[in-house]
Amino acid sequence: MIGSRIGAAVAAAMLAWPLAAAELGDDGLHKTPWMRDTFKDLREDLEEARGEDKRLMLIFEQRGCIYCTKMHEEVFPTLEIANYIEENYFVVQLNLHGDIEVTDFDGETLSEKQMARKWGILFTPTLMFLPHEVPEDATAPQAAVAVMPGAFGKGTTLDMLTWVNEERYALDGDEDFQRYHARMIQERNNGSTD
Repeated sequence: MIGSRIGAAVAAAMLAWPLAAAELGDDGLHKTPWMRDTFKDLREDLEEARGEDKRLMLIFEQRGCIYCTKMHEEVFPTLEIANYIEENYFVVQLNLHGDIEVTDFDGETLSEKQMARKWGILFTPTLMFLPHEVPEDATAPQAAVAVMPGAFGKGTTLDMLTWVNEERYALDGDEDFQRYHARMIQERNNGSTD
């Protein structure tokens, strides 16, 4: 009886244990298996995401970003979060100071760093979540259903990923993300608001 409890506890701990942290690429950015290497034409990326029945998520990072490292070492490797991203998101990484060309939904092509300026990206990491359909004249930030600037903990990150994927932003009612997140915290704490 005690052995089975210990075995169950060890199994639960292993499931909660983070996967290996992402490696750094030649550009100094963290690389994960769920990031896609694309031509960074956002219309093509959106079409490919839809073809896989996934949501398009853009993630801006920069070399030496301690908050990006925090996300890649403490949050993204968590099995539940890594699996959720892999199953539900088509992720394209952009470099805040990069020179690779990016084609926005409105057809304008700029370098990553110029696009970051155009879009007003000031912090890394910044996660930008796109809808399934984007109007032809819209830019990515105009079309985005949510933007998450900065590093957040596991619960906040998972709640944002879930809130966007379940299209809770489109529901009628008073539960915006902050209210949804507060409810999820309470549910995770078995009804406690502490």
